[in-house]
Amino acid sequence: MKFEDLLSEINGFGRFQKMVLMINFFGRFSLACHFLLGNFIAVIPSHHCDISSLDADGILGNLSREERLTVSVPAQEDGTPASCHMFSHPQFHLLMNSSSSTELPVVECQNGWEYDNSTFISTLATQWDLVCDNRALSRLTTTIFFIGVMFGAAAFGSLSAMYGRKPMLLLSHILGMGFGLCSAFSSSFIMFAVLRFFTGFTITGSVIISTVLNVEWVSIEHRKLVGVIDSLSWTFAFMSFSLIAYLIRDWRWLTVSISLPTIIAIITWWWIPESARWLIANGKADKAYGYLHKCAVMNRKKEGTAMIKPEELGKIIVTDRGNRKYSYLDLIKTPMMRRLALLTGITWFSVATVAYGISFNISSFGLNMYLTQFVYGAIEIPAKSSIYYLLDKFGRRITQAGSLLLVGISLVINIFIPKDKSVVRTVIAVLGKGCSATSFGTVILYSSELYPTVLRQNGMGYNSFVARLGVSVAPLILLSDDIWSYFSQVILSSLALSAAFVAYHLPETRGRCLPETIEDVEGIRKGTDGSPLQDRKMEEKEGSRVKWKDDLILQNT
Repeated sequence: MKFEDLLSEINGFGRFQKMVLMINFFGRFSLACHFLLGNFIAVIPSHHCDISSLDADGILGNLSREERLTVSVPAQEDGTPASCHMFSHPQFHLLMNSSSSTELPVVECQNGWEYDNSTFISTLATQWDLVCDNRALSRLTTTIFFIGVMFGAAAFGSLSAMYGRKPMLLLSHILGMGFGLCSAFSSSFIMFAVLRFFTGFTITGSVIISTVLNVEWVSIEHRKLVGVIDSLSWTFAFMSFSLIAYLIRDWRWLTVSISLPTIIAIITWWWIPESARWLIANGKADKAYGYLHKCAVMNRKKEGTAMIKPEELGKIIVTDRGNRKYSYLDLIKTPMMRRLALLTGITWFSVATVAYGISFNISSFGLNMYLTQFVYGAIEIPAKSSIYYLLDKFGRRITQAGSLLLVGISLVINIFIPKDKSVVRTVIAVLGKGCSATSFGTVILYSSELYPTVLRQNGMGYNSFVARLGVSVAPLILLSDDIWSYFSQVILSSLALSAAFVAYHLPETRGRCLPETIEDVEGIRKGTDGSPLQDRKMEEKEGSRVKWKDDLILQNT
């Protein structure tokens, strides 16, 4: 008897599962918004030196603003005021265009800067003068955040495998919101950077834990639908965030506005169940039975659990529990697990690097940044919606490898299209972005199906860690364009094509039961017919379920 058989008896996608899916859908909102926060709060608006020191005696009082800038700040090649230098004293002769301002002696800004606040009321740059020599610090906060996400994924993957999905999900919600709110009221840049690290570290647990919870509570035939809905939660947040950022132009209140919604996730957490699979695998059959009974009642399938006793649940998932503790080391101790970790790690790294590389480097639509962000999110809707059909038609492996192959091809095509063909390049880039969204949505569900219950959170934590490493590397790859204008495209296309080859060597999971133990993955735990348990097809499920019910009836008579 497999867990999927019992789950089908109580409806593997009833009201209970839909409640869990909906709660987790909105619980991801803050995390997705925090991923994009740097695009708006780290913007450096137009600026020039504060020229008040040159007007100490009021000698510039009769001049217009443009004239004061002309005599105080040197002009750049495009005619705009220089950002980091000013004249040591007013150059009134420039009003007569008597000489070029580039030949006059200049000094660095003496009293700070004046910023263009027409688009943003306040950003990190305007708050702490992160311009000129400190310009890189503004963008550094994004890298610091993703480093926190990277280590947080590994930490929460291990903690949720040891202490359960549900308590670690609450911890992630509370700490993520706490650090997010505190960062909004930072008194220094260093304080903000540290708090951004811990925000990323703690808030990432919500996505890897909720993904696993959703998959572990639904039946085989509905896992692909859950994967699509999971992925669309990010798209929903991306599109919503563009509107929030448009309405709130101050970086502090924007940070507060995307952190506070986590309160909803904390409140609704009380209705989130613990994973019955995890409870059974860790010798807590009584609690697992309680959640399964609640599921049956809500799904109006009470008869599904009426014929089974809590102590019999332990026979469904056979593990060497007790004092056995699983860790990340178990990912590399056995041959098949080692191979699985290597292949999924390469796939996740490449998918994340390519997806964010395209997002950071995609051609502009000629729209403002808020509308552009909305369009980027909207593009993902058809791309991710197609996953449901593709997974059913072609399976996980072909969808994963095929989408990566198309991403690589689109990047290669853009290498040979001239830069002046901006419309054509934009169309190809958008197609590539759509395919990358498909590959990202697929890899999350695919990986959660590949790892056994006892190591599923460790596996997802490890993969998320590798993915965030790829996100951190993506901006560095784009900097390689300084060497050759197409260098980054060559690197990204090579990663996509290589990952397509790697993903093709992963085992197919369509229509198969989730593996429960390492032995299932290794293929050394046999069923009564002598075949590996993880290779049983869905066609065998009905017969085994009928036999299981008949045996229970005989035992109770």
